[in-house]
Amino acid sequence: MADGNRTEQATPRRRLKAREEGNVPRSRELPAALALMTLVLFLWWYPQDWKDDWRELLERVLTSAAHTDMAGGTPVLNWVAWRVCIWAGPSMALVWLVALSGSFALGGFVVAPGALAPKPERLNPVSNLGKLFSMGGVQALLKSLIPTAFVLYIALAMMIRDWGQIMQMSRVGVRPSVGWLLSRVFEVLWKSGLVFTLWSGFDVLMARLNFERQLRMSQQEVREDYKESEGHPAIRGRIRKLQREMRRRRMLRDVGRATVVITNPNEYAVALEYKPETMAAPVVVAKGRNLLAQKIKREARWHGIPIVENPPLAQALYRAAEVGQTIPAKLYTAVAEILAFIFRTQKLMTSAAAQKGNQVGAH
Repeated sequence: MADGNRTEQATPRRRLKAREEGNVPRSRELPAALALMTLVLFLWWYPQDWKDDWRELLERVLTSAAHTDMAGGTPVLNWVAWRVCIWAGPSMALVWLVALSGSFALGGFVVAPGALAPKPERLNPVSNLGKLFSMGGVQALLKSLIPTAFVLYIALAMMIRDWGQIMQMSRVGVRPSVGWLLSRVFEVLWKSGLVFTLWSGFDVLMARLNFERQLRMSQQEVREDYKESEGHPAIRGRIRKLQREMRRRRMLRDVGRATVVITNPNEYAVALEYKPETMAAPVVVAKGRNLLAQKIKREARWHGIPIVENPPLAQALYRAAEVGQTIPAKLYTAVAEILAFIFRTQKLMTSAAAQKGNQVGAH
């Protein structure tokens, strides 16, 4: 599909799929820039006698090379190897950690087994040459040459600036020459680090923009992605219908524990449960209109639950409270009168039944 049709931002599902495939924004310049700046800061923070150590190291090597045979295992070479390990070990470990952190700074740490699977097409020299001479390959080459050109310009400018001192190096001793050389190397390092850091910021911006452009979707793709993630509208409607039916069946079962059902009498039906020992206020256990109201009343008759016709109260309860909620305080009085009447009636019926039972027992 032409890129001109990809005008929509990537959906969350598309982004998640790309991440699972290992497709995240990366910058090759950022780890190198951070590593170089870390080395520069380490040299700047390191005790100042490191220059004396390296000056002494170079002086010993040059002196030994001028007067003795630099064969393997000589004390000078052993001392050089030891000094290099002591000084370069911590710095290289720190630089490696920073470079590794910089690699995951932009896209995060991603484990994508599919991206590690062997792909024979990667070994095809024709396709690799095509990528090398493609527009992407040319852009990558230019991205590497631009900061390198700046660094070469800095080094050339420093050489022109210090040309007079360079010509005088043959007239001074080894120690001053080595000290001057180390200071110039450090200057090149921190200026190069600054250049690469600024360039890595630009590279990070370009990596993000290219990543967003690659993930762009057409309107058709967005619709298809939405269907796949949310489901087809007909299927979603069917699921919602089944959920409503399940809720209604559960609600009709709960009618069996209701205390009273208040009706309109034909349009509304609200079933209330109230247990004075455990409840602070009556709770709506079922409610419905029209056909559902008739089913609620049928369930109430089946379980022997009193049905009271009170149209204004039934409408008010239907609109004011949802299933599972207590009734609002403004309806307490009206509901309390009905419950009191029901409780008195049930008490009288229980007493009458008990008296009748006693009379039968006496005979």
